Amino acid sequence: MEKKFFVHESAYVDDHVEIDEGTKVWHFSHVQSGTRIGKNCSLGQNVNVGNNVTIGHGVKIQNNVSVYEGVELEDFVFCGPSMVFTNIMNPRSEFPQRGSEFYLKTLVKKSASLGANSTIVCGNTIGKYAFVGAGSTVTKDVPDYALVVGNPAKLLSWVCACGNRLAMSIDINSNESDTCSKCGREYSKKGIIVEQVK
Repeated sequence: MEKKFFVHESAYVDDHVEIDEGTKVWHFSHVQSGTRIGKNCSLGQNVNVGNNVTIGHGVKIQNNVSVYEGVELEDFVFCGPSMVFTNIMNPRSEFPQRGSEFYLKTLVKKSASLGANSTIVCGNTIGKYAFVGAGSTVTKDVPDYALVVGNPAKLLSWVCACGNRLAMSIDINSNESDTCSKCGREYSKKGIIVEQVK
């Protein structure tokens, strides 16, 4: 049966991996056993996907990224070049911690973007449509539609689903609304929660 996905001849895909149609696995990448990858994904050069990872549809993983066991990427997540996931909070070479009982779950929700060279410390959730700035280190949960930057990453502003910055304050006591100047989507803010207006 003809495969409906592409794997470069230099890449390795272990047994017991599910890859949906339209997905491309590029040079020198490795997808390990038990992983499920959705439709129309792109795994760039030198990407490693650990055992039992779930990757949704339309996900783009740029060069030199390792998605370790314990990480889940929902649909349309973007992982910038050389960004980093972790899966153990207190690693020791002398006292190895292997197996799912040691891994802290990291969830990256729909359409979130993780900038180049950013680091996501395990055990945290990145909200839908959130944006982690290049080089930032995430040490706690990131709200939906948040733009976070720095080390440790802190809330700088809010972003539209299209990625454009919104003109709403980060003050948790303010209730505001805004319309994206780029795409026209409307948003309302109640404290720290930002939602699209239906």
